[in-house]
Formats: sequence, C-alpha cells, structure tokens
Amino acid sequence: MKIYEERRLKLTENLSGDIAVIIPGSVLANRSNDTAYPFRQDSNFYYLSGFNEPDSTLMIINKSGKTNSIGFVPKKDKLKEIWDGFRHGPEGMKSDFGFNDAFNNDEIDELLPDLLDGVSCVYYPFGKVEGFDQKVIKWTKKANSKDRHSKKMEIADISKVIGNKRLIKDSSEINIIEKACKISANAHLEAMKFVKPGMNEAEVEAFYLYEFAKNGGRFPAYNPIVASGENACVLHYVENNQVINDGDLLLVDAGCEYEMYASDITRTFPANGKFSDEQLQIYNIVLEAQKASVDAVRKGNGVMDPQTISEKVITEGLIDLGIIKGNLEEEHEKGSFKDFYMHKIGHWMGMDVHDVGDYMHEGEFIKFDEGMITTIEPGIYISSTSDVDDKWKGIGIRIEDDVLVTKDGNKNLTDTVPTDPAEIESLMQES
Repeated sequence: MKIYEERRLKLTENLSGDIAVIIPGSVLANRSNDTAYPFRQDSNFYYLSGFNEPDSTLMIINKSGKTNSIGFVPKKDKLKEIWDGFRHGPEGMKSDFGFNDAFNNDEIDELLPDLLDGVSCVYYPFGKVEGFDQKVIKWTKKANSKDRHSKKMEIADISKVIGNKRLIKDSSEINIIEKACKISANAHLEAMKFVKPGMNEAEVEAFYLYEFAKNGGRFPAYNPIVASGENACVLHYVENNQVINDGDLLLVDAGCEYEMYASDITRTFPANGKFSDEQLQIYNIVLEAQKASVDAVRKGNGVMDPQTISEKVITEGLIDLGIIKGNLEEEHEKGSFKDFYMHKIGHWMGMDVHDVGDYMHEGEFIKFDEGMITTIEPGIYISSTSDVDDKWKGIGIRIEDDVLVTKDGNKNLTDTVPTDPAEIESLMQES
C-alpha cells in the first residue's frame, strides 16, 4: 500500500494552499432488472487508493503542510457480506490501505462539510460522475455557511493534475502492463493458429476472451474488434457476428485488462493463412509505416512525430500503387491519405486503454518522456465505395503495438506477435 500512500502525498505537492481533493469511486451499474455489470473501479480512485469496493469516496486534505487521507466506504454488514462478499469497512480502510481515517459511506453528507473546515480550495474531477458535481457544491455551500467571516472556498478540476501524474508510469505499473501485454500477445499468437475460413467472428472473439481469462486477464480492456473482409474498414466494428470467408483478411484489435491495467494489440492476417498479392502490397505499406513510427517513439521527440511519419509513408506507398495520384509533398499537404487513413497514430495507454494525460502544453505538442506508454497503430482502409481499382476494394489493415518510452529509446511491449507477413503465414501453417 506504500505505492498508493506515496501517490496521495505527491498529488498535493503541486497544489498550493490549504486544499482538499475529493475523488468518487465507481458504483454498481444495472445490466437488466436485478443483475449488474461486473464492477470496475474508477481508475483515478484506484490509482490513489488500491481500494476496490463500489460506492466509495476518498478525500485527501492538505492543511499547514500536513496531508491526511480519509475514506468513505461501504459499512460492514454481515448479511450483505453473505450475499455479495467481504467488505473491509472503515477499520479495514485504515489498517489495510493506509488511510488516516475512514467512515461509513452513508455518513458522508453529515461529516464531509466539517472536514472542509479551513480549506481554501476543493479539487475534484468535473463532470466525471453523474450527480457528483451537485454533491460537491452542496458540501462546499454547507461548509461555507458555517462561518460567514471565513474566506469562501473555491472549487477546481483535479482531472488534469491526476492525468499528468498517471501519464508517467512507475516501475510497478510497467511490470503490470508488461504482464497484460504478454497475456494479450499470447492470445494473438494462438488465434493465428486457430482461425480458419468458415468460422464466425464471434467464435474468434470467444477464443480471445478464453485465452485472456485462462492466463489471468479475465476481462478485455475494451470490446474486441474481430473484423473480417470489408468489416475491417469500419474502425470501431464490434458486431463480430459474420462468417469469415476464404480469402478474407481478419483484423483483430483485442487486449486484456490485468490488475486494472490495459493492453492493446491489433494484428491483421489472412483467414486461410496466405496473403493475396493485393493484400500483401497494402499490408507492407502499413508495416513500413508502423516500423518507422515505432522508431520515432523516443525521449525528446515530439508526440506528433510518429503521426507525420506514418502519414508520409502511407501517402508514398499509395502513390506507388496508383491509388493516390500526384507527388508526395503535395498529396501529403492536401491530406489525400485521409480517405484511406483517417485516424491518429495512437494514444496513451495505462489504467484506461485510452489513457489520461496531455498531448499538448501551452499550445505546443509535448515531447515523449521516460515512462510514457503509447500505442502505435497505422492503418489503411479501402471500402467498396472508394474510387479505386476494384482489386483494392474491401481491404482493411491495421497493425498496433504498445510502446514504452525508455531512457535510451523504447521497448515494444507486444512485439512477440509477428508482423512480418512471412512469419505470420508460417505461424498459421502450424495449426
């Protein structure tokens, strides 16, 4: 629990004056009638507490240079624990999670305004939890009304501060993410040997989820994309219910969550184990863009460098195939590639698959720094409505890896899954 205690202390270092930070946890969400979705704790709450029970709130108070952590958690209840499982209760929050004080969550409206006494600013995540903004306003109003002569406290958004703390991963986080990536990479390797024409996309999705769970990643970090043929040209295709035909490419974007941290891998491979000539030509352009972009993920480089590199490689490749007409510089400037490559090169990854943290500071794109983890995922998508030769239509390809910025370069956390087409074909023949 020392890791979480240190994070709570470090969070207040950049906040001046006597302040309070209030972070709500997640609540159980109904799926239908009296059944709930599997519970998943709020990432900011877990990052600062390690506590994994619903309907909880944490408060960090820093006054006169002293920091205290206070929790509001579900009360101990023998009957509810029989039905729903163990609860730590307030005493467990203190003894097991390093909080200075803790109370039952049904006491928060009564106690929290008094705890704000002497605070000049209350920080919380604006607009993140339905109804929580109103609660904070109510608590601060009540606190302000206790002493009309005291300075009225302000409220401010804490999201950016926590997000930029989370952007730089510590060694414990990196170890967990590496494990998540290993589980997901293994699933992709096994899937390449498993897939055959005639299967349904849903069958392949189930295979991935089984491989994740079998190795410790019970839940996916996001809804898997299992897109065969032209379905791969729909960027967020999640129906996953079509038959995989002989000759189709299969684009699978799938990664598990392990101990609250995400992984995110995309591979595109031929269902029958052999790329066609047209598929291979498009694939090699994406692969070249991916390799060049990964190489640009280095400390001191701008976070948009991989984007620009990928755009130029893809533009040049499509010009060479006659899909785009013109010269490289002019067509890149015009953005001709956007008809076929319409998304950004990647995103931060951590507790959330699209993780928090700034991309820009004071109007300028930030630079990569040690401990950041980004995805690199260029693609080309040529739908049947594209104004191109028919032989290219219906080809959708994306290649995605998770890349850690290191002191001297980078580490590709998911490169155990082959991207070389010959290696993919060889692996698929093992089945």
